[in-house]
Amino acid sequence: MILGLGISTVWTFDQQRTKAFFTEKLDFEVRGDVSMGDMRWITVGAKDQPGVELALMSLDGPGLDPESAEALKKLVSKGVLGAGAFRTDDCRGDYETFRARGVEFLQAPQERPYGIEAVFRDDSGNWYSLTERSEKLDFSKDFG
Repeated sequence: MILGLGISTVWTFDQQRTKAFFTEKLDFEVRGDVSMGDMRWITVGAKDQPGVELALMSLDGPGLDPESAEALKKLVSKGVLGAGAFRTDDCRGDYETFRARGVEFLQAPQERPYGIEAVFRDDSGNWYSLTERSEKLDFSKDFG
């Protein structure tokens, strides 16, 4: 039986730089940083969510054939890959904090039917939603 999501992949051009982005700009913590032959396995996660990690995977690492690596590099550099949605209890406050730390936002906080959302990019070009859910929203009723 599946218990939930444990690790999700974030593609990066530079693992060290992306690790610094998540830890220094978004206050994530490093969960793992291990070298395994030619591969480096780095995971980070939100401090208050210990069961979920992001694996910062190199776009030129093992496991990708050259054609696939090149295709992924093009998509990431174009900024078309959405890597996820982060929940927050203060979208506007986090927006101001992260923006002051140099995070590139594609969209300032805006009211949406599901809450308040801002959209930002990481250092490689992946984009993320930063979402403060509406207290009035009932996902089981409204979406399910």
